[in-house]
Amino acid sequence: MHKLLVLYPEPVDPDHFREYYVSTHLPLVAKMPGLLAYRYSFEVTATQGEPPYFAVFEAEFADAAALTASRASAHGQKVSADVANYATGGVVVMDCPMQNGTI
Repeated sequence: MHKLLVLYPEPVDPDHFREYYVSTHLPLVAKMPGLLAYRYSFEVTATQGEPPYFAVFEAEFADAAALTASRASAHGQKVSADVANYATGGVVVMDCPMQNGTI
């Protein structure tokens, strides 16, 4: 599995961020080619002090090639371009292959 991680610092207007993100951005994300699952949260805490991020998002793809193809697609480009409509505090985007652990 390959994961896309998106970290959002505090936006200028948190209420606008939440409303736009849930009603407009996430429905776009849900239609990304090759997307297997996604999760998000506005309830970010830190073990000490204030959390450095307002919201977090993660998406799962089969592998790096599937993520790359999805982001390069016309729809993926539309999703990327939409970020400026709500993420006024900036955005940190990372991706990585995930390994299964054992219990």
